[in-house]
Amino acid sequence: MPLSHLRWGTDALSLLISLDPARPPRLLAVGEDAALPDPEREPERCALLAHRALPLVEVQTAGGGRLGTSGKRHVDGAAARGLRYTGHTEREGKDPTGGLVRTLAVTMADERAGLRVTARYTLRLGTPVVASEAVVENTGDTAVTLEYVSSFALANLARRLPDDQRWEDGLALWLAANPWSGEFRWARATLAECGLHDVGMVPFGQTGSKNRVAVTSAGSWSSSEYLPTGCLEETATGRALLWQIEHNGSWHAELGDRLGDVYLALAGPADREHQWRERLAPGDSFRTVPAAVALVPGGGCEAALRAMTDHRRSTRRPHPDHQRLPVVFNDFMNSLMGEPSTEALLPLVDAAAEAGAEYFCVDAGWYDAEPPGTVGPGGVPGWWDAVGEWRESPTRFPGGLIEVMDRVRGAGMVPGLWLEPEVVGVRSPLAATLPDEAFFRRDGQRLTEWGRHQLDLRHPAARGHLDAVVDRLVEEYGVGYLKLDYNIDIGAGTDGPDGTDSPGAGLLGHNRAYLDWLDGLLDRHPALVVESCAAGGSRTDHAILSRLPIHSVTDQQDFRLLPAIAAAAPSAVTPEQGAIWAYPLPEHTEAELGTVMVSALLGRVHLSGRPDLLTKSQLSLVRRALDTYKAYRELLPTALPHWPLGFPGWRDGQLALALTLADGRTLLALWRRDGAPESMTVPLPWLPRGHRADVLFEAGPGVALDWDETGRTLRATLPADHSAALIAFEAGVG
Repeated sequence: MPLSHLRWGTDALSLLISLDPARPPRLLAVGEDAALPDPEREPERCALLAHRALPLVEVQTAGGGRLGTSGKRHVDGAAARGLRYTGHTEREGKDPTGGLVRTLAVTMADERAGLRVTARYTLRLGTPVVASEAVVENTGDTAVTLEYVSSFALANLARRLPDDQRWEDGLALWLAANPWSGEFRWARATLAECGLHDVGMVPFGQTGSKNRVAVTSAGSWSSSEYLPTGCLEETATGRALLWQIEHNGSWHAELGDRLGDVYLALAGPADREHQWRERLAPGDSFRTVPAAVALVPGGGCEAALRAMTDHRRSTRRPHPDHQRLPVVFNDFMNSLMGEPSTEALLPLVDAAAEAGAEYFCVDAGWYDAEPPGTVGPGGVPGWWDAVGEWRESPTRFPGGLIEVMDRVRGAGMVPGLWLEPEVVGVRSPLAATLPDEAFFRRDGQRLTEWGRHQLDLRHPAARGHLDAVVDRLVEEYGVGYLKLDYNIDIGAGTDGPDGTDSPGAGLLGHNRAYLDWLDGLLDRHPALVVESCAAGGSRTDHAILSRLPIHSVTDQQDFRLLPAIAAAAPSAVTPEQGAIWAYPLPEHTEAELGTVMVSALLGRVHLSGRPDLLTKSQLSLVRRALDTYKAYRELLPTALPHWPLGFPGWRDGQLALALTLADGRTLLALWRRDGAPESMTVPLPWLPRGHRADVLFEAGPGVALDWDETGRTLRATLPADHSAALIAFEAGVG
């Protein structure tokens, strides 16, 4: 008897796939194995799920389009409808951490159309997260142009709702707007509040409303408007499905109603949104960008984010920095602000070392030969449109940059430098010496954005230039840290060296070449600590974070606004990777200095500001905060986040972030902002009995704690406005 259903998974998550020979393979349901329907015992239910389900991979081609009246939605592609199951394979292996990994590859084909499609799913033992991607191959003898291919597609998202509850109210969507300097703005709305309604047309033979909730990122900043992450939550039970698209360029996610239920489709670039088309000649293939989906039976979006945190850790490149978590001083933020020189840096080096920094990164401007304040065509300091060679300015460093690097080493720190490798300023000599094909172009015209050209790292001259720059800096100056920034969004992409690529395909090719370049860089310099940055958090995606050990989450300069970002950062970046600015200034009060430091103490500390101008007592306070941090930082790589007051609102006066540690402790950061009440009540329901609350770090007027162990509730009083405290809950204390 031919196989009609495939049930596959692990102890944490399972998939049920329909293999009806008359239809394309379809993913009927994802969830805990015991909660999936049984095709033998519940054939009618499974038949309904199959009727509503989408093909494992949605494929749309220029010659096939979509069936029905799909509107703007990326479902019902004619090419996908013609696919039929041809086989599947299962494998087991290990992830980078040594954990067990299971992989399922389901192959389907349409011999007449000359298409073969493979859907690949990966599960890790103990983690309720499935990773997904697809490969499309042209097995025919004529070219095929792809316009959309899904990385993950799943319908029947309302299948567990009670019969008397409509999906428009029973399902809520969490999305995170990600504005520059205001990152990680999570908000929740029911599907009805998002504009998606059951319009009642399915009984009349229609598919649904034709509407969708679409979230799209177009261009080379992957998260400049929204995180590539979202969560669908059952309002009554807290059951939640959270996704992330693991790509450093354009992407698209959509939710829509279809046949009385709700579907989710995730993808990289597409024709309608991103000017992406991929022409497959006979024998060619295309691989989608990866996506991952976490599904938890309760606890809502927050619980799903903890599961995704485990996935992020288990799928990233190992690096010693993940265990050491050194304190990095960077001379930019509220410090030298892009105007470094030997004279300005030497006092900062000494003060940073005294405060407790272990790395010292010289930020933007170290290559600038023009006088401070000179303005170029971009309306910013003149070096902005002249970058590209990455050689020190002799006027800023009369004794050479090596003098500063040696001073850093002599102070017991590791030296580092800022680079913006993907751009070349229009006034840089490299703009004339590198070939046109090494840059992004459209219609034969080299692209310019804010006084810069964009390198295309698919070209050997572009990659060779960057390899030579990094190798020279490591070898000549002994740098052990590189901050890689990226401050332009180059738009839809490039049509390639011969003008035949679609812009979106050109951008995708460069995105993948950039990741390959990062892998090569770390292969050559495995001990080098490389920081990801892009106009603050404008490229907060797992494609890059799975490679680089540390990530700058924001450019926010106001210490009063920073806590809302710091408290939300673990929703997008693991604590041991998310670098938060701590910029102490002499004008700060003790309580304000406490806020400055606490904001960084549950992530990676990026020290900046002016420690060289602080009083002895102020510098001692900074040192005390960093000593506190160093006492527990080795536990952050396994810590899981909680938001006991909910995800932080931008103007919330009271904020809280908790991390549970592997040794049983919980660390809780509290902030009081903008005239908020002195006292706050913080529920901590996950804490077992036998804990005691102690203040780990505070500054200014003392914090009062009243811990109700029976009710698992902390009442904390922060007497000073704009103050913060770090609290530890010790396990095993009677």
